[in-house]
Amino acid sequence: MSMRVKIKKGDRVVVLSGRDKGRKGEVIGVFPQEGRALVQGINMVKRHERPSQVNPSGDIQVREAKIHLSNLGHEDPETGKPTRVGYRFLDDGRKVRFARASGVNIDD
Repeated sequence: MSMRVKIKKGDRVVVLSGRDKGRKGEVIGVFPQEGRALVQGINMVKRHERPSQVNPSGDIQVREAKIHLSNLGHEDPETGKPTRVGYRFLDDGRKVRFARASGVNIDD
């Protein structure tokens, strides 16, 4: 199931629900088919890694897990609070995203 994604790699987002609610981070990957994204420092999980030739001891790795897009809100460039995202066309014909709360362009 694919969904229309208004969040892109490099965007600043705010977590709206879950154990990391209220925390902010930068998107490091988006997966539209799953409707999920990877956010730096958010939704950290521990993964047990079995010993291999590359890693003979094996260990427990802590890394980001994907988080559902419905639990993320775009950070308003002006206020830093979560905002919805809209689209508008500039005079030169470019389509840009903007923060609905403040009206500030996100893509510039």
